[in-house]
Amino acid sequence: MWKKFLVYSSLLTVMSCATVPITGRRQLDLVSSSEMQQMSYASYKQVLDTAKVVTNTQNTAMVKRVGQRIQRAVEQYMAQNNLSDQLAGYAWEYNLIEDPQMNAWCMPGGKVVVYTGILPVTRDETGLAVVLGHEIAHAIARHGDERMSQGLLQQLGGATLQAAIGSNPTLTQNLFLTAFGAGSQLGLLAYGRTQESEADRLGLTFMAMAGYDPKQAITFWERMAAGKNGQAPPEFLSTHPSDETRIANIEKHMPEALKYYKNN
Repeated sequence: MWKKFLVYSSLLTVMSCATVPITGRRQLDLVSSSEMQQMSYASYKQVLDTAKVVTNTQNTAMVKRVGQRIQRAVEQYMAQNNLSDQLAGYAWEYNLIEDPQMNAWCMPGGKVVVYTGILPVTRDETGLAVVLGHEIAHAIARHGDERMSQGLLQQLGGATLQAAIGSNPTLTQNLFLTAFGAGSQLGLLAYGRTQESEADRLGLTFMAMAGYDPKQAITFWERMAAGKNGQAPPEFLSTHPSDETRIANIEKHMPEALKYYKNN
C-alpha cells in the first residue's frame, strides 16, 4: 500500500509541475491560481477588517507608491517574457497596518500588507523596495501555491483543492495558513529556505527594473540582522536562510540585477 502511494505521489509530482520565472526551477503545482486567489482575497479582507489600517499618511502613500512601481516592473518583466497570463486575476492592493512586528507579506493575486514595525529598518523608499520586491516575488513565484500543493500531497494524498475544502475545510484552511508561514512542519522547512532565496533573487530583479538600486538590498538585510540581536534560530531549524547565507546569495545574483538597473 505504501509503495503504491509513493508511486502515485511520484507520478502526480511529475505530471503537476510549473516553472518559476527567472530561476527556471520546477515546482509542484496541484492548485490553480484562481482557487488560491479566491482564498487569498477572503483572508486579506479578514485581516483588514480586524487590523488597524493606517490611512492618509506619508508612509501610507510611500507604501502604495513603491508597491505600484514594483507592480509595473513585474508586469513589464512578465510581458517581455510572454508570461502575462500568469498575472490573470490579479487585483493589486497595498495597505499599511499599525503593528510593531518587522514584517510584510503578499498573498496570491497581489494583496500586500506592510507593518509599521518594519519602516524604521527600511528607512526610505529603496529599503521598502527591497521588502516589497521580495514579498511580491513570493506571489509571482507562486510559493504559497507550491506549499499548499505540498500540504495537499502530504496530508490528503494529492486531493484537489476543491475536494479538500469539501471534505475537510478546517484542514484546508490550516494548510493555507501554513503555506504563508502561519505554521509549519520541519519536513517542509528546507523547501521554505529555497523559496526565500528565490524570492531574494526575483526581488532584486523587480526592484532594479522599478528603478531602485539593488545594491541597497545588502545594507537592508545587514540592518535586519543587526535588529535581531542574535536571536535568530539555527539555519537548519529556520524557514529563512541565515543572514550570512542570504547576503552571500544576494551578492552572487547582484550582477544579474544590475543589468536591469542600468537599463532603466
